[in-house]
Amino acid sequence: MHDLTSVRKVSIVIPVYNERECLPELLERTSAACRLLERDYEIILVDDGSADDSAGILTAAAERSGGRIVAVLLNRNYGQHAAVMAGLSQADGDVIITLDADLQNPPEEIPRLISAAEQGYDVVGTVRDNRQDSLFRKGCSRLINRLIQRATGKGMEDYGCMLRAYRRHIVAAMLDCHERSTFIPILANIFARRTVEIRVSHSERKFGDSKYGLLKLVNLMFDLITCLTTTPLRLLSVLGSLIACSGFLLAVTLVVLRCILGPDWAAEGVFMLFAILFMFVGAQFIGLGLLGEYIGRIYNDVRARPRYFIQQVTGKTPLQGVNRNML
Repeated sequence: MHDLTSVRKVSIVIPVYNERECLPELLERTSAACRLLERDYEIILVDDGSADDSAGILTAAAERSGGRIVAVLLNRNYGQHAAVMAGLSQADGDVIITLDADLQNPPEEIPRLISAAEQGYDVVGTVRDNRQDSLFRKGCSRLINRLIQRATGKGMEDYGCMLRAYRRHIVAAMLDCHERSTFIPILANIFARRTVEIRVSHSERKFGDSKYGLLKLVNLMFDLITCLTTTPLRLLSVLGSLIACSGFLLAVTLVVLRCILGPDWAAEGVFMLFAILFMFVGAQFIGLGLLGEYIGRIYNDVRARPRYFIQQVTGKTPLQGVNRNML
């Protein structure tokens, strides 16, 4: 058995979506950073259904790379995390590093992540120094990070940075999970024994605009809530219980006051009607909460559809990747 901290091969997984302007510089800088490692390496670029000619650029680069670059083409756009999972399924490295294609996280940081992984960490996260994003993006990121920290109990500072390193056994465990909605940093931390974060530089986006607009950020928030916890469903039961209890207490209070102050005070039973109504509304909320709880459990069990469909892989021989899920 070889040393679990040793790194003989490194895989870089990069999701790509309409990044044709970035790709030449991305390929050059990532390849240069990998050569500094003095280890075997592969760069896996996953085209997530790009509408520009990103797929053609990646395929051409893979064909002339001699196996160093692998182009994985998905049949349509599935989203960043699904594209990363598709890349992880093709990776053979002892350590797999994920990286965004927009060059905001410099590929030159890759050797530092490998050094941290060699110290025995299962997951190496990163914190962006002097983050070059809009105030809106920073605010949304802070909110999402706090949500994740409260839901998972994991104290990592920056879950939104895609520049991260994962050991082979962590990737194998993630690939064995079949959730439709997957947030990779959270999923990895579930299986990790030792994690660490290092600070990395962050650059302004050189080309194009961010692919995470307001609608995608809202969708990400809902995905995170539903994949992390069933708390919103339980809140219905809690709210229903509070309303039902309040209605019951109101009914008891009205009966006591009617006995003390007489029937005229009770407004001919109108107040009692409201009290009964509150109890029934509360009971309905409890029922909805319990129903939602069961539906949520069923949803968690049956969402086993494929996350992605790989249309084409260029630059990888059939023998490569055979043992990619083994420790």
